[in-house]
Amino acid sequence: MGVVIPLEDGKSKPASVKPLVDLTKADMERVNQLILSKAGSDVEMIPEVANHLISSGGKRLRPMLTLSSAAMFGYEGDSHIKLATSVEFMHTATLLHDDVVDESDMRRGKSTARMIWGNQASVLVGDFLLGQAFRMMVDVGSLEALDVLSTAASVIAEGEVLQLSVAKNMETTEDDYLAVIRAKTAALFAAAAEVGPIVAKTDRAQRNALKSYGMNLGLAFQLIDDVLDYGGSSADLGKNVGDDFREGKITLPVILSYRRGTAEERDFWRRAIEGGEADDANLEKALGIIGRYGALKETTARAEHYGSIARDALAPLPASAHKDALLDVIDFCIQRVN
Repeated sequence: MGVVIPLEDGKSKPASVKPLVDLTKADMERVNQLILSKAGSDVEMIPEVANHLISSGGKRLRPMLTLSSAAMFGYEGDSHIKLATSVEFMHTATLLHDDVVDESDMRRGKSTARMIWGNQASVLVGDFLLGQAFRMMVDVGSLEALDVLSTAASVIAEGEVLQLSVAKNMETTEDDYLAVIRAKTAALFAAAAEVGPIVAKTDRAQRNALKSYGMNLGLAFQLIDDVLDYGGSSADLGKNVGDDFREGKITLPVILSYRRGTAEERDFWRRAIEGGEADDANLEKALGIIGRYGALKETTARAEHYGSIARDALAPLPASAHKDALLDVIDFCIQRVN
């Protein structure tokens, strides 16, 4: 169940995030230095907790979107460095908070901060990083950029609460779920991509193009994460396969399998998700039902749909290496199911 890009000669070319990494390498080095500086504190536990997650090997895709979306319009200042760092701190803070809410034990292949320092430290260090993010936004001096990122912070929090309201509820619809991931995941992708053209002082159409690109890329990215939780590997995820199931999370493969299943299968899902019977034996049964109704393939198709919208959003923009790299990222995110 892979996704390939057709070429004229009939061969297929795996997409890569490397072009974006290469284009933003020099700026990302500056971002990384600023991350280390702004994660510092006289309170010893703060840098310990922050660096545990910051140094754990994430691709830092979101700050690269900010850097690239500014550079593609010829921006030459340093405001995009501070904004990219703010975006990464917002993302890191949400991960710290998410792991507490979800009671997660593993993140990016190692124990979560909450397992080492406890829930209270994880939440409070997340709050510290959010505070540092907003200080850097203020330093930039762009009210528009501040508005975009502060709005995203509010929307992400709303998404967290919305997820709680639908948690372990098998009557959750696909529309309900899309509302959750649009807020929790896609909103930050959209904001990260939009603030680049803001500091580059582009026109509204170009800014909206990057915002739409980021939003739909974020939706595609999360939907593929949903697929990988049931059809990937621990290396792909940085967490254990089936964690969503064990935590009783309602994701699209579950929603589709529940809606399409028999009365007996729907009863199984209610017992497993709502009743907390999400052990390894039931995970195997869940995988069988998901496979029976093609839910992973269908979820991948949804991701491809949003990827196409992201691609079309960039279509009117002038040709550039940065535009090509951002297009490659769409295919890279979807091809993770290979």
